[in-house]
Amino acid sequence: MVNIVWMQAGACSGESMALLCADRPSLENLLQQYDLNLLWHPSLTADARFGQVLEAITSGRQKLDILCIEGSLMTGPDGSGQYDTWKGRAKIDIIRELAPLATHVVAMGTCAAFGGVHAAAPNPTDCTGLQFLKNQPGGLLGADWRARSGQPVINVAGCPAHPNTMTKVLAMLAEGEALQLDTLNRPAAFFASLVHQGCTRNEYHEYDIEDEVLGGRGCMFFSLGCRGPQTLAPCNTELWNGHSSKTRAGVPCFGCTSPDFPSSRDLFVTPKIGAVPKFLPLGVARAKYMAYKNLARAAAPERVINREMEP
Repeated sequence: MVNIVWMQAGACSGESMALLCADRPSLENLLQQYDLNLLWHPSLTADARFGQVLEAITSGRQKLDILCIEGSLMTGPDGSGQYDTWKGRAKIDIIRELAPLATHVVAMGTCAAFGGVHAAAPNPTDCTGLQFLKNQPGGLLGADWRARSGQPVINVAGCPAHPNTMTKVLAMLAEGEALQLDTLNRPAAFFASLVHQGCTRNEYHEYDIEDEVLGGRGCMFFSLGCRGPQTLAPCNTELWNGHSSKTRAGVPCFGCTSPDFPSSRDLFVTPKIGAVPKFLPLGVARAKYMAYKNLARAAAPERVINREMEP
């Protein structure tokens, strides 16, 4: 049996709510088929008290296989952690105590991974992620910290994290499968493709047919702030609720799996140097990109220019 504790720190409960929408596997199937035992979740366990679970683990009477943390780690004021407490005790101190006892520690969501929304400037509560603050290694536990498995904190990024990514990562850990991590400690299998890949607006991007206002069929990268060509996430390769994604629904990708989320700039505006986007798609050289886009627009079919559906 694989024991899980799910703790919430400075959170909006977004990951907990998303978890209920998972379907491959669903939360029910995850618990039943992979022999997972949810020792504690603030909303989903009714037959235990957190204090009892905490005492059983720290005393050595109960093993802890997976510790999931949801939400930013509030270290303020002055490193005391008193902005976020449980019965007067700073949650960051509880997490520091539990983390070394866990075989795996998983940051569920960008807030737990990198600080997220709560760590945005001016960061009044001194929030951080478990092992990163934005893109800088360190965080609450320190860059060199390792769980009992020998792995660092596993960052299942997203705001919220994709429900199926969360359950699949937990299933893989329960099965003892090795998780390869990228340079930001995200499971590489789920953060290897761009949001741009699989986007239904891809053709418009390739032919440089860009929307200037929301509500159209064109690409939203050049003018409306979409970060799909720069963001590694499964949103368009595994659709949310098996049905849609932000870009398919006509909303720009905000890059919520990235360590610098949320951006300090206007989310619906693409920053430019002159007429050229300041930040280009990953791996693309500026000069080649602009030459290609100019040629592509000239070759765009009438159907694409008129934003008509494919026949």
